[in-house]
Amino acid sequence: MDTAEFVQHGSTIVDRLTTTQTAPPWQLVVGTGVAALALVIFHPTWRVLRNAVTIAHEGGHAFTALLTGRRLDSIRLHSDTSGLTVSSGKPYGPGMVLTMAAGYPAPALVGLGYAALLGAHRITLMLWLTIALLVVLLLKVRNFYGLLSILVTGGLVFVVSWFGTDTLQAGLAYLAAWFLLLAAVRPVLELQRNRAYEPDSDADQLARLTRIPGLLWVLLFGAIAVCSLLLGGRLLLADVRGVCVPPLTHSTCAASPAR
Repeated sequence: MDTAEFVQHGSTIVDRLTTTQTAPPWQLVVGTGVAALALVIFHPTWRVLRNAVTIAHEGGHAFTALLTGRRLDSIRLHSDTSGLTVSSGKPYGPGMVLTMAAGYPAPALVGLGYAALLGAHRITLMLWLTIALLVVLLLKVRNFYGLLSILVTGGLVFVVSWFGTDTLQAGLAYLAAWFLLLAAVRPVLELQRNRAYEPDSDADQLARLTRIPGLLWVLLFGAIAVCSLLLGGRLLLADVRGVCVPPLTHSTCAASPAR
């Protein structure tokens, strides 16, 4: 690709960021959902792809810390799929509670945001927002494995969004949305199962901060994950089932005949 082609291709992507794309065939939407479910259930793939959930989890801590006025010091991602986000500020109060509580809901809420964009046929915008968020996180990552994880993830999204066909871009976008929506449930189950051996889990730290039992925090995380999955699934399947969710799928509702 020469310079002129590069600039022209970049201009095309900029145009696509502000416009909607053609809805993919229903087979792709359903197929990526089935594939995502298999990736979450099958332990070997889950063991690798859980890194994506950890990125979203730690990103939730990080962005909430900034939104609540705390100073974000560092993010670390580890090869065992654990992570650590360090922020400075009062070790108590609403800012600390919100920052601590943001981790487990983050993958579900990111997946729901993806579903809303895809339901509105904003495939290119969804992919490039992902790249932008990963770049922001990259600035605060302080260990090699974390840098590698985010560079590989962001690099994959960039390559597909820049060089991939419309079908390939839609496939990655829908797979990512389905995966985060489905994957958000499993860490909550693992959290409750492991709490007896991990007294400093997010739920137990929140219990000490708020005097609300850790089990109730786990139930809240689970409720957010399940509700996000149900709503996100409805948005992703709107074209398949003929369900209109104004205003997110207004163009779909207007263009699709009644069924």
